[in-house]
Formats: sequence, C-alpha cells, structure tokens
Amino acid sequence: MNRILIYLVTLLLPASLFSQRQMEFLNRGLVAMPDGKGHVFVSWRMLATDADNIAFNLYRKSDPVKVTKLNTKPITAVTSWLDEKADTTQNYTYQVAAIINGKEIKDARTYTVKGGAPAYISIPLKTPAGYAPNDASVGDLDGDGTYEIILHQTGRGHDNSHNGITDPPIFQAYTLEGKLLWEINLGRNIREGAHYTQFMVYDLDGDGRAEIAMKTADGTIDGQGKVIGDSTKNYVNNNGRILDGPEFLTIFDGRTGAALYTTDYVPVRGRIDGWGGTGGNGRTDSYGNRVDRFLACVAYLDGVHPSLVMCRGYYGRSVLAAWDWKDNKLTQRWVFDTEKGYPDFAGQGNHNLTVTDVDGDGKDEIIYGQMTVDDDGKGMYTTGIGHADALHVTDLDPDRPGKEVFGTQERFGDAGANFRDAKTGEVIWKKASVKAGEDGEGPGRACALDIDPRYKGYECWVAGAGITGLFDCKGNKIAEKTPPCNMGIYWDGDVLSEILNATLVGKWDYTNSSVTKLLDAKDYECVHNNGTKSNPCLSADILGDWREEVIYRTRDNQELRIFATTIPTTYKFYTLMQDPQYRLSIVWQNVAYNQPPHPGFYLGEGMSAPPHPSISIIEQHKNDNAKNK
Repeated sequence: MNRILIYLVTLLLPASLFSQRQMEFLNRGLVAMPDGKGHVFVSWRMLATDADNIAFNLYRKSDPVKVTKLNTKPITAVTSWLDEKADTTQNYTYQVAAIINGKEIKDARTYTVKGGAPAYISIPLKTPAGYAPNDASVGDLDGDGTYEIILHQTGRGHDNSHNGITDPPIFQAYTLEGKLLWEINLGRNIREGAHYTQFMVYDLDGDGRAEIAMKTADGTIDGQGKVIGDSTKNYVNNNGRILDGPEFLTIFDGRTGAALYTTDYVPVRGRIDGWGGTGGNGRTDSYGNRVDRFLACVAYLDGVHPSLVMCRGYYGRSVLAAWDWKDNKLTQRWVFDTEKGYPDFAGQGNHNLTVTDVDGDGKDEIIYGQMTVDDDGKGMYTTGIGHADALHVTDLDPDRPGKEVFGTQERFGDAGANFRDAKTGEVIWKKASVKAGEDGEGPGRACALDIDPRYKGYECWVAGAGITGLFDCKGNKIAEKTPPCNMGIYWDGDVLSEILNATLVGKWDYTNSSVTKLLDAKDYECVHNNGTKSNPCLSADILGDWREEVIYRTRDNQELRIFATTIPTTYKFYTLMQDPQYRLSIVWQNVAYNQPPHPGFYLGEGMSAPPHPSISIIEQHKNDNAKNK
C-alpha cells in the first residue's frame, strides 16, 4: 500500500519539482511519401514542448515557384496531411508552419518529393568490399535538428562462442540525403560480432551535437585518419580471439569522426575464466567467450545530464561503469561490480538492457536483465531468475502503478516467461518452460506489445521451450497461436502496435490469429539482419508524426532504404523521440540482441494522453552564439 501511495503522490506532483533533462533540439521532421494511390502523404513532428492545441499550416511549392497553402483552416487534430491534389509525376517541396500565439513560425527544414519517387527514402552507401550494412543508430551530429545515421558496416564476424578470424569493424556516418561524413575503422584488435561492438550515439555534453562512444584498441583509425595507440600491435590469437593487449574507451566527434578523448576501458579483463559460472547457465570458460560480453547504454543518472554506461559480463560477474563527458574529458561517476558486495546479482544479465526511471525520482535506473542497478550505482534488486535473451519494459499493465518488466529465463525452470514489477523486482506471474533435452535451453525470444484491443495492456508471448500461446498482461492465456517473436512498430492509424519481423510490417488479426501484411520491404529488394533475430538496421521515430520509420539494407548492400507510413491517423501525439525512455531505447537498440523500443508510458488501447516529460531543449545555435560573445 505504501508503494502505491508513494507512486500516486509522485504522479500528482508537478513536473517542475523534478529537474529537467537536457535533450536535443529537433525540427519538425517533415517527410512526404507517395502513398501508392496517386497521393502524397505528408507528416511532421509535434514536439513535447508544444501546447496540446497547437495548430499548423502546410505549404506546397511546385515547379517553378508557385506556393500553395494546402489547408483552408489551421490543422489542429493531427500532424499529417493527405495531399489528394498532388500530381505524383511532378516535383513538390513541402514546408510546415506552426501557429503559436497567433503567429506563424515556418520550420526551416523543407522536404522535396520528386515526381515518380519510390515509396522510401534512398541513402546510397559506400560499403567497403566484403562488408554489409548492419545495425544503425541516429543522432544529430551537427545540431540542426535533423538526424544523421551512424551505420555499422560488418565484414566477417563471429559470435563469442566460436573461433575464427574476423574483419575490423567499420562505422560510417551519413546524412539523410546520402552524404558520407566520415568512416571509423576499429582495427584488427576489436573483434567483429554482436557482443563486441556496442556503439553509443548521443549528445553527451549538452552542446547540441551528438558524440559517438565505442570500445577501441591499438590500431583503431578515427574519422580523420589518425591512429589510436600502436598500429603495429596484433593481439589476435590463432583462434581469432583477442585476450591480451590494452582496451580503450574513446569519445568521437559526431561531426568529423575525430577521436576526442581516449581512456582505459573499465573493467579490465582480469581472469579470463572469471566471468561465468554463477547464475545464468552455470558455466565458465577460459577461451574468452564470457569475458568478452559487452553491453552499453546512456542514462540520466542525475536526472539532468546524460551519462555513458559501458558494461562487461552477464553470465557470471557483471560490471557497469558510468562516465560523464564534460569539457572534453571523461570522468568516472561510479562502477557497479557484482564481485564488490553483490554476489546475488551475478549471472542475472541479458544480451540486452533497458534504461528508465523505475522509482519516479526523475533519475534513471538500468534494468540489466533480471537485476536492476540504481542511479547511484548501487544494486536495487535481483530476481535470481538468471540470464536470458529478451527484455521488455514499460507500463505493460496500466491497471498497476508504475512500470513492469517482461522477460524470459534461458535455462529451463519455473520462470521461462516472467512478468515483474520494475521497481521492486516482485514477480507478478510466470510460466514454466518444458525441458526438451539434457542440454536444451529455455525460450530464446520474447515480445510484449499491445496487439489485441480486447484486453487492456500489453500482450506477452515467447518462442520455444513449450510455452505456447498469447497471454494478457495478467498472465491469462488469450490465444493458442502467437505472432512472430522479434520486434514491433507503430505503423498504422490506431494506437496498437504492429508486428515487425524480418522485412514484414504486419497487423495482428486477433480473430484469426494471423498476421496481415501492411508492408514488406522484401518487395523493394531489401533484406533483414542477423539471421533468426530478423531485425532491420533500425526502427525508430526519426521523421514525421509519432509513428515509427524502419530502415533496411538492400540485397546488394549498396543502399539503405527508409520506409515511413502513409496511413492516415486520427491521433496527435508528440514525437516519441522526446519521451525520455523511448529516446534512450533508440540509443541501446543496436546493443547485442536487438529489442524493440518502448515509450515510458502506456501507449495502447484505452490509453490516457501521454504525460508531458520534464525536459529542456538545447539548441546548437544558442550555444554557438554564447561561445562567440
């Protein structure tokens, strides 16, 4: 009862009592796409700082100079427009203007859709020979309010459990117009694979421009061609593993790719066989599998400024090191180590993590699989359930106060699917997995999305280990069949989530327990990444209204294609990228086994209006003006 009372009081307190998080400046993110029916669908951002009743005007410029105002009265109900009078054989340039206090303020960014344009945005790539585009992230690298794309180009790679020589990981930055900004080569002393190459893209120092943070080593070459450490060193052993040599953490300039600061990676390897054997699957090794398991995230640990958190280990020992980037210097905030007073927290990490404020104090906690670390670097709780592959956190059950966590259990046991309170770790319900063999594993994948409007809250399901069917947020089975168990996306006009699996965006038909195709990027020569994980390069609300875009690579690896919905909606929400939890979810989406992002509030059937986040916006031009005074 006390926990519920505290939470309710927290909800009633004005946001001004909490510090405001410093977040990036965003423009209106205008985008225009042909809808395949002879029309052009235009959408733009509502910002979290806008009044709920904000209105807009939309303008269309046609060749050569004719400008037409498309709406006869201000657009108030939505942040989109179906241009039914457009001639899709012609070139048009659109511009949106907000009406604030009776004054029209045109957004500086315009969007041109060319006659005969395809149903996607094309970004031509300069993919190195033998490489393929894989995970991507976004950040505003120059402070103009438009995102750029940071792309991981992968060559030969290997999972930690496998021997084999790999190619150096390469990272590139592109504008949405397809301009290559820089290329970083991590070098031969960083192994290629999903568990080695976590890259964090975020404005870490509040100057209005995003930095990139990555683990580096001797021979890393920055975006300006400068080498970090000693380029002559080669620590790769005969099995392709890297178990010797220095390990670094580097902050790169988002505009140029230049290395700004390099320090030693924390924690050091220590004993190679010292990172497993507790919790998880109970195993250890001396060949470098468990020691080289890395995760990363960004969190607002003080409630105002973002901190970088770089991690190592989750099968046994787990270490999280928090850093602050300020005045061109990295300063360590704290280190959480399961060997330093938290033995029950060992073996609880996942192949992924989530960042959100679970206790309502305005500061972020790190949900590290089946344990949670508080904003001060102290252990908050551990469930003891052990390592797993999937993790979903938000207000999964809107009838309960606070947020919930849905996850799995890799080894067979009574918590193959488990649903817990995000603040306390109390397990609310769980489903036992069924052992199929002596060395089998529990459910490898899990999903939590609101896909059935008949049941309030998120539906939950897993893949494998004898746990069949679809469950409501109370743990009741509501269907025998389930959708694919990978990603989700907000795509059509309602507030339910769609299924995102491989290249398919589909609608869950809850009556017939089947998926109806809305988009298949395969029809546009696109492919997905990472085998059975079946994820795109990125799914995120990077353009247009509150719904999400999805980015895929083409079959020939020479292009990225960004798909945006052209389905009208009656809902008007601020961009998800200004919801604190969702924005940080995009930062960690590329980490290890990709998981879909979730907002920090209930977005689904029967939802209330999204809460206004307590944020302050940093505009780069203001910083530049201040520096010039």
